[in-house]
Amino acid sequence: MTPTTFEALPLAAPLQRALRELEYTVPSPIQAQAIPLLLEGRDLLGCAQTGTGKTAGFALPILHALHEKPRALKPKSARTLVLAPTRELAVQVAKSFTTYGKHVRFRQTLIYGGVGQNPQVSAMRPGVDILVATPGRLLDLIEQRHVDLSGVEFFVLDEVDRMLDMGFLRDVKKIVAMIPQQRQSLFFSATLAPNIVQLAEAILKNPAKVSIEPQTTTAERIVQTVAFVQKEHKRHLLEVLLKEQAGAGEAKLTIVFSRTKHGANKLAKGLTEAGFHADAIHGNKSQAQREKALDRFRKGLTPVLVATDVAARGVDVKDVGLVVNYDLPNEPEAYVHRIGRTGRAGADGRSVSFCSEDEFDYLREIEKVIRMAVPRWNDHHWHAESLVERYQRGVRGSVPHGGSSGGGQRQSQGRSSQGKGRSQGGGRSQGEGYAATGSGSGGRRRAVGGRR
Repeated sequence: MTPTTFEALPLAAPLQRALRELEYTVPSPIQAQAIPLLLEGRDLLGCAQTGTGKTAGFALPILHALHEKPRALKPKSARTLVLAPTRELAVQVAKSFTTYGKHVRFRQTLIYGGVGQNPQVSAMRPGVDILVATPGRLLDLIEQRHVDLSGVEFFVLDEVDRMLDMGFLRDVKKIVAMIPQQRQSLFFSATLAPNIVQLAEAILKNPAKVSIEPQTTTAERIVQTVAFVQKEHKRHLLEVLLKEQAGAGEAKLTIVFSRTKHGANKLAKGLTEAGFHADAIHGNKSQAQREKALDRFRKGLTPVLVATDVAARGVDVKDVGLVVNYDLPNEPEAYVHRIGRTGRAGADGRSVSFCSEDEFDYLREIEKVIRMAVPRWNDHHWHAESLVERYQRGVRGSVPHGGSSGGGQRQSQGRSSQGKGRSQGGGRSQGEGYAATGSGSGGRRRAVGGRR
């Protein structure tokens, strides 16, 4: 029987105490399914997207095992290895372990590129219980004999699809070959393409399988629209949107997605010159630059962040009210990850995607993946009717047209009609999504988990 409360899970007392202090009572679906399996020592293949609560789903059982079976640490070794595709994700995972394990004694460190290695080497010298790392820097330190993986008992591969998209397959295979055969392995991906399934079969032993929400589900509580606009009008439309967003109330922050690093830099510079406080974040920025930009963004000092897809799963800021796809992504799944940066922590969100004529194919693929037509936004003079007609001729009858031609459409899959219980925690952020409320009393119950 699937547990319906955290108290029903056989987690160690220090973890239960932390959950009570965080006011987490109802586990998200992936937590309710995965935690009991992991506490039994099973390998796990999880198909789950950002914001579903998967980080708590694996962090809590690992912390439980470390608490129940403490061991002396070996120099340069780690009992737990979590591999993440980006520095931002690695930092967030480490924060989750710290949050949930606040009453558990354990040593943890982070290893990622873009910063000096000496502090990381020093942190690994006495050994750690939990090592969260990106593949490239980890291999560098292993080759320099600063890290020893021979004592790994728990191995987590997080966001595997993103890992493979970024070209880390060879690095991952090298790392897997260095860890003991006798281990508990956890494998999480938002999609299960054939190459991902093949990798999972090579890593996992008789895994339990947990699948939460199809990859095609776009976030609930997000108003999605597409503006058919000529390339030369995109910048003007963006500035109008930013002026509107500046007076939008609490969630004034905006993330603008650009397809290229050069485009992100150019757009951020142009917006700044036009009087908007904007900054860019992408893979060519140093870790210090990225952290500074994110910190200023969170504080609202630069309320516009121009990003490439490296930030689509790495930016977790609850007050993002608008996501603009300045360039449509050439991978349709990235659309889901991008717009998932808004509508977080139970808030409403809005996404506007610009589609010029050379991006028609990208939009068609996105609509196939999300299984709906993105509603058109045609309230402004830069809306090019000829572009709409050309697009419609190309897709008529090929995708379900559930949306209206103007305004927006909310996705509300799986939500109870009884109300909106706030959902807290989750791997990516502490507070995403909704769970059903209790019967008509109007009271809320809190849950760890999320949406997307």
